[in-house]
Amino acid sequence: MAMLALLLYLVFGVLGFGWRSRRQYLRTGSTGFRGISGTPGSLEWWAGAGFVVAILAGLAAPIGQLAGALSPFAALDSPWVQGVGAVIAVAGIAGTLYAQTDMGDSWRIGVDPQETTTLVRRGVFGLIRNPIFTAMLVFAAGITLLIPNPVAVVAFVGLLATIELQVRVVEEPYLAEVHGTAYRDYVHTVGRFLPGVGRT
Repeated sequence: MAMLALLLYLVFGVLGFGWRSRRQYLRTGSTGFRGISGTPGSLEWWAGAGFVVAILAGLAAPIGQLAGALSPFAALDSPWVQGVGAVIAVAGIAGTLYAQTDMGDSWRIGVDPQETTTLVRRGVFGLIRNPIFTAMLVFAAGITLLIPNPVAVVAFVGLLATIELQVRVVEEPYLAEVHGTAYRDYVHTVGRFLPGVGRT
């Protein structure tokens, strides 16, 4: 199953980052990459840097298991858990691509404070404010079930923590400043990561 996890991780990276960036570049002349926010050591910086580390740790989990350096937790090492994990991971990939498409030309990785993008409220963004991050967490949960080794679990927890940090200290303050009342109305009616949950 480690090989399947690695292949799914590569598919996720190629489609979710590579293909989407290429598409964005062809449509707008920009890849959408804005880099890590904040000065080194700040909360904003830790959110971005931690996100990169969590993604790389997630990639290291199947590689380490293939190399024999990591073993799954015995309680979770069963075909049905791995099967569920594979289905969840594929759903996470599909959800990520779907949400990225709904975001249209406003799709970005990171935040440029000097830039103003459209506040997207259509499609899945009418149900969840951060559906791309939600789908990424679904994918990471699936990979963790597919190869439930210690590095995969740590990578999932790290991704969850850094996504929470990125949304709360980087993206939400930026969107509130740029879109003002429209964004405040949005957060009152639409949940942060799940429908109806995290409205403020």
